[in-house]
Amino acid sequence: MNNLTFGFIGLGLIGGSVARHLKKLDRGYTLIAYNRSINSLNEAKKDGIIDIICTEINDEFSKCDYIFLCTPVEYNAIYLAKLKPIIKDTCLITDVGSVKTHIHNEVIRLGLESNFIGGHPMAGSEKTGYINSSDHLLENAYYAITPTAKSTPDKVEEYRQLVSDMGALPIVIDYKEHDYVVASISHLPHVIASCLVATIKHSDNKQETMKLLAAGGFKDITRIASSSPEMWQQICLTNTDNIVKVLDNFSNNLNSFKNIIANREEQSIYERFEESRDYRNSINDNKRGPIDKTYFLYCDIIDEEGAIATIATILATNHISIKNIGIVHNREFEEAVLRIEFYDSDSVLLAKEVLIRHKYTIY
Repeated sequence: MNNLTFGFIGLGLIGGSVARHLKKLDRGYTLIAYNRSINSLNEAKKDGIIDIICTEINDEFSKCDYIFLCTPVEYNAIYLAKLKPIIKDTCLITDVGSVKTHIHNEVIRLGLESNFIGGHPMAGSEKTGYINSSDHLLENAYYAITPTAKSTPDKVEEYRQLVSDMGALPIVIDYKEHDYVVASISHLPHVIASCLVATIKHSDNKQETMKLLAAGGFKDITRIASSSPEMWQQICLTNTDNIVKVLDNFSNNLNSFKNIIANREEQSIYERFEESRDYRNSINDNKRGPIDKTYFLYCDIIDEEGAIATIATILATNHISIKNIGIVHNREFEEAVLRIEFYDSDSVLLAKEVLIRHKYTIY
């Protein structure tokens, strides 16, 4: 699979990351891209990621062996019709959307089943745009592959191998089953996070005391509420039935929990928390799913001038990059005062080792 030509429609966080992964493989690939924002294309060209910039969907895409649709879910379906008269017979179109039934239905309508296999890299971030893309975003992340009824075994295997070569973990799955699964493990949590933030906002007093004290655990479990409103609007409009179904399940569970709390059912309350704790702890923490993982540690420091700068210098001296750093004022759930976020698990382990060596207490 050397010297292939890849096309990209959309070059945001996911599209940019897939493109970076492909270039990183160093197999003589040629990358062509179209994006509504010319700035992203210029940045990618300057980075050496994109070889050919397109300001419209034109005949340049007729050269492609693969075309990745990386725009919001509903727009991906629109671009299929534009690509149909352009692509060569052997071209494989795929997408990176988190909802698959919508685009599969459009593929069937357009008679493109032989030229399409759906894809969903289950990695992401609350940050968006090409500027936040990376050549390791897909590493160790599950990547759903959804064939059509006319996808040949050879084409599926070729695509599966390409996904594997990029460091992701390919999972071949029926597109309808995929949409129910992600409605439960990705779409539902985003809706819940949004509702939780809205509940606090509208329950707060004029002094915004809740907002003031909302740190630590609250910010962690609602982090995904910072995601793109446009993207999540599109997801809710294209996976509506599945999201409503899992919301009904969640609502029933929440009401049941509310009732046992209201009735002060001591043993039942304990069992609910115990069950959820045990199941959560059984989930493999080394793989990446549809909600991006964060890597951080807590560090006890003395509140004095230069304390944070000293830690930052120690880490920088050991070539450890910090993604984010901040004081935790609400210590109800944290045993330390400084929260340091990193880009990967290796950085966390190395930072812990280095800081302990410098006599810091780490949690």
